[in-house]
Amino acid sequence: MTIADDYINRVLDWLPRATPSREQIGMELRGLIDERLSRGQSEGDVLRQLGDPLTLAESYLSSVPLEAASFMRRVAAKLIDAASFIVGLVLLAGTARAMSTTDAAPWLPLLFVALLFLGSVAFAIYTVVAESRYGQTLGKRLMGVRAVRESGARLSAGQAIVRQLPVIFEVFLIDALFALFTEKNQRAFEMLSKTRVVRA
Repeated sequence: MTIADDYINRVLDWLPRATPSREQIGMELRGLIDERLSRGQSEGDVLRQLGDPLTLAESYLSSVPLEAASFMRRVAAKLIDAASFIVGLVLLAGTARAMSTTDAAPWLPLLFVALLFLGSVAFAIYTVVAESRYGQTLGKRLMGVRAVRESGARLSAGQAIVRQLPVIFEVFLIDALFALFTEKNQRAFEMLSKTRVVRA
């Protein structure tokens, strides 16, 4: 793989997978780079002129309209995610209970608390990875919405983490209420992380 191929892949990686003209953008970039190389420019000069892959991806996305996801669609997505989390915890707790002996009975409350804590951590990690890589959790996918930067580009891991801080600090309800009163239906921590949830 050439440096130019790597550059094109990094630009495309910032574009959400559902971007309508994603493949066309890749071919257009390849053609532009090849044209400049045929004029005698070095690969390094061409890529420097094109600039940062994220900035270039955002310039392509500027023509793609973003429609804010409705509050109710977002609530439904969160409820689906929460329900899948609870079902997973119940299955784990049931399995642990079935495998335990009568000697382990005094430890069951502690085991349940440990499962709850570990499940919460796993759920937070899942949400961060799913949103930073794909823009969607299971609930968001089923409800036809996705999390993106304000420009429409894919989230960074840092932005996905900031989006989860209200859950960690237990201020999720207050944070969620902001979505009812902001122009783009953004939560407070979404405004802080410069992200939003849009129709996929």
